Amino acid sequence: MQTRRDRTLKVIKGAKAGTPGRPTQRRLVNRTVPRPEPSIEAVLERLDREPVADPAEVDELTALGDPARADDPPADADDDPAGADDDPAADGTGAGGAAADKAAARRRVLVGLLVVLLAASLTAAGFYGHRWYTVRAVADAREAAVAAARQASVDFVSVSAASVDRDLQRIAAGATGEFKDEFTRGQSQVRAAVVENKVDSRGSVLRAGLVSGDRDRAVVIVAVDATVKNAKAPEGRPSHYRIQLDMVRDRDSGEWLVSRLQFVG
Repeated sequence: MQTRRDRTLKVIKGAKAGTPGRPTQRRLVNRTVPRPEPSIEAVLERLDREPVADPAEVDELTALGDPARADDPPADADDDPAGADDDPAADGTGAGGAAADKAAARRRVLVGLLVVLLAASLTAAGFYGHRWYTVRAVADAREAAVAAARQASVDFVSVSAASVDRDLQRIAAGATGEFKDEFTRGQSQVRAAVVENKVDSRGSVLRAGLVSGDRDRAVVIVAVDATVKNAKAPEGRPSHYRIQLDMVRDRDSGEWLVSRLQFVG
C-alpha cells in the first residue's frame, strides 16, 4: 500500500555552481502526485467484503440516531396505560411496600417484647415489694412484742402496798386470755398479801430474748432483777427472775398483751 511519502516525486533541479574541487549541490522539491479515483468495481468489491449488519441492531442504531424515534414511548406503554400503574414493581412501590410491611412487623414485635418485659418487671417489683413489706412487718411486730414483754415483766414484779390498786390494774390491763383469767381470779388475794406484808418491790430488765414470733404471736424470755422490801426485810433483798411470756397482738388496738406468764428459772 502506497504511503504519502511514496506518492510524491522527488524532482531534482539544475545543479548550482559550486566551488572548484567540491561536488555540485542539488535542491530537492516535494510535489504531491494526485491519487487516482477508485473504480466502481473496487468499491463494489469492498462492500461485498464488509460484514452484513443485524436488522435489529440497525433499527436500534437508527432509533438512537433519530431524535424523533428515540423520544417515542414504547408501544406496550401506549397500549395499556393503566397496566403500568397496576404493576407494583413498575414504579418501585412494590419493594417499598414490602419494606414498610417488614418495618411495621418489626415494630410490633419490639412493642410486644417491651410490654412483656414491662409486665415482668412490674410483677417482679410487686413480688419483691410485697416480700420486703412482709419481712419488714414481721420484724417490726417481733420488736414490738419484745418491748411489750419487757414492760409487762417490770410491771409484774413492781408492786407496792402504797399503790397496790394502781399496780394491779396496770398488770390486768396488759393481760389477756389465760393469764388475765388467772390473775383476775387471784387479784384480791394478791392485794391482801401485798398490803399485809407491806411489800415494796421494784424491778428492772437485764436481758430479753425472742424465742419465736410472727406478726400476731410471740414468745419472749425476760431476765429481771428486783429489790423486794417487806415487813421482815425492811432493808430489801435482791431477787432474780427469768420469766417466759406468751404475747398476743390485739386485733382491735394493735397492742401486744400477755396471754401466758410463767417463771422458768
